[in-house]
Amino acid sequence: MTALAIDSGATDVPLIEMTIGDLLAQTVAEHGDREALIVSHQGIRLTWSEFGDIVDRVAKGLMAYGIDKGDRVGMWSPNYAEWVFVQFATAKIGAIQVNVNPAYRTSELEYAINQSGMKVLVTRTEYLTSMYREMVESVTPNCPGLERAIYFDTDDWQELLDAGAVISDDELAARNASCQPLDAINIQYTSGTTGFPKGATLSHMALINDAKMVGEMQAFSVDDRLCIPVPFYHCFGMVMGNLACCVFGMPMVIPSPTFNPGEVLQTVSDEKCTVLYGVPTMFIAELGHAELESFDLSQLRTGVMAGSPCPIEVMRDVIDKMNMSEVTIAYGQTETSPVSTQTRTTDSVEKRVTTVGQVLPHVEAKIVDPETGETVERGKEGEYCTRGFHVMLGYWEDPEKTAMAIDEDGWMHSGDLATMDDEGFINIVGRIKDMIIRGGENVYPREIEEFLYTHPKVADAQVIGVPDEKYGEEIMAWVQLADGEQATEDEIKEFCRGKIAHFKVPRYIAFVNEFPMTVTGKVRKIEMREKSIADLGLEAVADIEMA
Repeated sequence: MTALAIDSGATDVPLIEMTIGDLLAQTVAEHGDREALIVSHQGIRLTWSEFGDIVDRVAKGLMAYGIDKGDRVGMWSPNYAEWVFVQFATAKIGAIQVNVNPAYRTSELEYAINQSGMKVLVTRTEYLTSMYREMVESVTPNCPGLERAIYFDTDDWQELLDAGAVISDDELAARNASCQPLDAINIQYTSGTTGFPKGATLSHMALINDAKMVGEMQAFSVDDRLCIPVPFYHCFGMVMGNLACCVFGMPMVIPSPTFNPGEVLQTVSDEKCTVLYGVPTMFIAELGHAELESFDLSQLRTGVMAGSPCPIEVMRDVIDKMNMSEVTIAYGQTETSPVSTQTRTTDSVEKRVTTVGQVLPHVEAKIVDPETGETVERGKEGEYCTRGFHVMLGYWEDPEKTAMAIDEDGWMHSGDLATMDDEGFINIVGRIKDMIIRGGENVYPREIEEFLYTHPKVADAQVIGVPDEKYGEEIMAWVQLADGEQATEDEIKEFCRGKIAHFKVPRYIAFVNEFPMTVTGKVRKIEMREKSIADLGLEAVADIEMA
């Protein structure tokens, strides 16, 4: 009889039952003189003791500003040191940090502030084309619960640090002691099928243990040095990056505010990094850098490639050309803190380039028939489901959506189609839902469709993902115009710019009179995708094999 596609990780080593505040205190005590945070673009280099001191000052400042346990504090910025200080400071005082995507624009920002009940927002005045202060001021009249915005590139930051002088060490210690490992500590917004993002709510315990296990899969030690070019607002940056470094006493090495392949390679070389993270598009850009061979990557050993399907040849090139002989692939979702499966450094190269690994310790996985919910046999396709410590507490203030994602037995339903082999290795083969993954960003078509409906000339719109060599997928909109109306592709794109995140703006737009439909009236997006691939000449890209 063929075995069923269900597996569970080892449970011989107990989970860490600790808060992030206590974890930081432990790391400071054990590794205080070792480097903790290196931010190349800000000229910052701190030991764990120095880092801990600044975190305490930020934590006290937030307490002085009236932030109580359970209050929501937003963080809206690219990768700066202040982001990390706020991450640990909010955790220490039991505030819930709300990660705001730095690419968000006004409509998305307003929604995140109001849906989370955000009390304070920490941000910059601007970065490149993102006029953060301008956007905050434009939405503030519609956000009555937002009491304060702190712009950390102004005097606001020093004022925050100084404000904490009225809070004693004992008061901070008492607040930290009131926190429990299963308390909610982080809200991360994921695009929603209903058109609105959902706030995945995560606990101290889920984040710490996921960070620890991801590090163990890469055989981390205190002597490793992790280069983190992935954004902090994702679990990839803040959990697999920052928190994992805290667990192992390693330095967080931040090469640039946003991804730049040359700066990443230079930082890896200068700081002798042994570990490098990235989504496939980042590694592709690094491999394609004109001066790749001039950088000293001899210290590199391992890392994680995750966020979207990875071309197998890219994995092989990273191993061969970037000295990352022990590179791993991880799979998961924001709702699972984020990783649930990962390859190990000791797995064969073949397994590491063609699968997303096996389940982590204390994690269960099964592949089920999407229609019946029954567990399928190994080797058969079905929906990937996972259960364990890593599953979110729920979607913030949305029990209905939570119940749709997590069943009565605690299984988180991913919406991804997967297979499990005889050894328990998982391979992701597609998606039940129509989510688009563009360069590691999860994008639900419905969110863009509902926005396009607001254009006065648009009668209807359907959004799909089409294959792209650089980003894995690109966004395409099929648009039906209202009777008598005319519009250009540029006109539709311009309507989107500045109102939705840049990565949600469709690259391709087709004006159509009708959509392919089923006999029951449902839009056939599979047929739309096939026709679009042919019309755009993307057949070769569609045939690229992914892990």
